[in-house]
Amino acid sequence: MNTNPGYLIIILAIIVGSVILHELSHGVVAYLLGDRTAKDAGRLTLNPFKHIDPFMSIMVPVILYILRAPVFGGAKPVPVNYHNLKWREWGMALVAIAGPLTNFLLSLIAFLVGHFSGLLYGSGGEVPRFIFTELVYINLGFMIFNLIPIPPLDGSRVLFAISPDVVREFLAKIEQFGVVLVYILILLFGEVFSSIMLGGMDGIIRFFYALVGR
Repeated sequence: MNTNPGYLIIILAIIVGSVILHELSHGVVAYLLGDRTAKDAGRLTLNPFKHIDPFMSIMVPVILYILRAPVFGGAKPVPVNYHNLKWREWGMALVAIAGPLTNFLLSLIAFLVGHFSGLLYGSGGEVPRFIFTELVYINLGFMIFNLIPIPPLDGSRVLFAISPDVVREFLAKIEQFGVVLVYILILLFGEVFSSIMLGGMDGIIRFFYALVGR
């Protein structure tokens, strides 16, 4: 871990770019499924000021990086009107999964480009190696974190689609407290979150290496 200001700027750029594409993908899929809410709210844009949450998009990920913990975070949720979507709850699940899937694809692309170019292993110097390594790990961190099945995280939307009514009612009841609940869980069980995320990242990285025959 490098706390050089230049490296922190790189980290911040990767974080901002990753959360923007994550949220944009939610809005695009919602639009394709018939809901114009995100488009009408001006969220189908790459403008970072439309998506960034100062706490979850910047402070939390940077602090985690400095503390040498797995980096994760989020952005302002893209507004989606469930009632406008095709397939209702299943449509909402597709909207939700688009974000983590985007982070997974960003991580995979960064790995493949870095691997086959050698930049991931330092052939172009320390800075390119750092950039590709962090692109891989930060996007995996965002993916895994957002798949946690607690509202308003994306995993809860997928859980809602496949669950019986009693679980759906419970998720609906805790929706208004979801963000606070996530913060509390992070504060109280930060080490558990870190262990789970590190395990998930390691498993996915092994899968990436298997794809390239290593």
